[in-house]
Amino acid sequence: MPADTDALITIDDLVRWGTSRFTAAGLCFGHGTDNARDESHWLVAHALHLPFELAAEYGGCRVTPTEREAVLALLARRVDERRPAAYLTGGTRFAGLDFDVDDAVMIPRSPLAELIEQGFAPWAEPSGIRRVLDLCTGSGCLGIAAATYLPAAAVDLADVSPAALAVARRNIARHGLADRVRALESDLFAGISGDDDDGYDVIVSNPPYVGAAEMETLPPEYRHEPALALAAGETGLDLVLRILRDAPDYLADDGVLVAEVGNSAEALAAALPAVPFTWIDFERGGEGVFTLDRATLAAHHDAFAQAVAAG
Repeated sequence: MPADTDALITIDDLVRWGTSRFTAAGLCFGHGTDNARDESHWLVAHALHLPFELAAEYGGCRVTPTEREAVLALLARRVDERRPAAYLTGGTRFAGLDFDVDDAVMIPRSPLAELIEQGFAPWAEPSGIRRVLDLCTGSGCLGIAAATYLPAAAVDLADVSPAALAVARRNIARHGLADRVRALESDLFAGISGDDDDGYDVIVSNPPYVGAAEMETLPPEYRHEPALALAAGETGLDLVLRILRDAPDYLADDGVLVAEVGNSAEALAAALPAVPFTWIDFERGGEGVFTLDRATLAAHHDAFAQAVAAG
């Protein structure tokens, strides 16, 4: 670090300095923050063992030389390694909850948080939701948040990656939900019993949906995330088409599928023009999330099967 960092006296000084360095380095954001200032604030607070909110409240307070050294070292890693802040701190916040993360899982950032906080209303009646499946769970953030906001629901977290499930299990324990939430190793629905009880009231999924061309252009920050959680074939539809085909076998009669496909939304709609996807609008921003009920999914099963077969 430059010698003039000795002049950085307060927390605000360090946040401002980090903001300048991040901007000059042309860092990419989007893993919990969307700008250099908030990213710097997050890392400074972490290095000083302060809650994010208190770092602003104590902004005018002086730091010790040892504290300054710790902050600068963390800020330097963000610039030099281009690793997202969540991987540097080992955690992030999603739907108002704190989650452990590491590079075995994608960093939680889905607009689905807003829908989960509403208990999936109006697409499902919150009081009637008894079973939820979080498919391609990663860190477990969607399912654990659902269990938190739906205290009567039992939730299954499913993922093909044992390393991701290890993170999900840590988060189950962190939130004290072992009595209602379980983690299952499963390649989509392969490890899930289709005749278990009466099916799931909600299947929620943020599956891999990045197409081959987009994978080639991802900024360095995104390349730290596991490719298994991102890549989904040439068009980004490989997994979501299988989910659409098979979901009716695992849903309750009045159950719904809610899935995020991000930038692949246009390709999905074009591939299945007869399917009446309902695309959800979010007050806090975000797009590429659809919902379909079981009856609609079943009615279009042949179209989904043909799309999967066509590759």
